[in-house]
Amino acid sequence: KLPKSSQGYDTIWVIVDRLTKSAIFTLIREIDPMDKLARIYLKEVVTRHGIHVSIISDCGLRFASNFWRSLQNALGARLDMSTAYHPETDGQSERTIQTLEDIFRACTIKFRKGWVNHLPLVEFLYNNSYHASIKAASFEALYGRKCRSPVFWTEVGEAQILSLELIQETTEIIVQIKQRMQAARDRQKSYADLKRKPMEFQVRDKVMLKVSPWKGVVRFGKRGKLNPRY
Repeated sequence: KLPKSSQGYDTIWVIVDRLTKSAIFTLIREIDPMDKLARIYLKEVVTRHGIHVSIISDCGLRFASNFWRSLQNALGARLDMSTAYHPETDGQSERTIQTLEDIFRACTIKFRKGWVNHLPLVEFLYNNSYHASIKAASFEALYGRKCRSPVFWTEVGEAQILSLELIQETTEIIVQIKQRMQAARDRQKSYADLKRKPMEFQVRDKVMLKVSPWKGVVRFGKRGKLNPRY
């Protein structure tokens, strides 16, 4: 939960496209009812990109509600709930949220309660950052072209229309957010690398297969912390 802004916003709704990795960061309030979130979803997602074939929602009470499920059924979209062992949950949203948290945590002294005003720039930079998994920026993967950054406004004459102070301030914020975003991703990569160990297997080698809690119930007929893990 973020510091409450003057408009009462204290939460960011993160929506990520699994194909292009593009993200939408939408301002909401923690107490917003589900019908309001549904209207925001129609405005921010459906009107921009159309109706999705499938959606993976977190297991929050509102997104697990019959209202949300009925809405997706009416739109013709399949709704799956994310769990630690769901075969389609790739952790993309979790990584995006972690990056977003790291950015705002690092910039909290600069942004304070004004983080709401800078959220559009954070979304802009996130979608224009290179993603190794798709070998392109999300914006380029989504629209098929590169995006011109506000840093290059002077090339198209906006400097004559907008005040130089606004351009300079925006450019400085963009550079700062970009640095924080890269630092957050480098830190996440270093944590992930610690868990990766190079392994080589030969034919007929015997290995231990880790069993998920759900598969453990199916295999052993019971659940519990003392069930076999492998």
